[in-house]
Amino acid sequence: MKLSRPASWFLLVFGVWSWFIWITFVKNLWQDGSGLAFDDAGEPTGYFWVHLLLAITSFLLGTVVGAIGLRGVRALRDERP
Repeated sequence: MKLSRPASWFLLVFGVWSWFIWITFVKNLWQDGSGLAFDDAGEPTGYFWVHLLLAITSFLLGTVVGAIGLRGVRALRDERP
C-alpha cells in the first residue's frame, strides 16, 4: 500500500504533535498542586494513574502513527527520478 504525500506528512506531524502535547500534559500532571493527581500525603490518586495510562497509550500510538508517516515520506523521497 502506498500513502500519498499529504497523508504521509499528516501522519508524521500527528505523531510529533501527540508527543509534544502529552509530554506537556505529563509534566503538568506531575506538578499538579490542585489535589487531583496527588492526595494530601503526596500519594498518586486514581486520577493520576488513569491519566498517566492515557498518556503512555498516546505516546505509543503517536510513535506508531509517526513511524508510518515517516516511512511514507521516505518512500516518496526515494521514488523521485
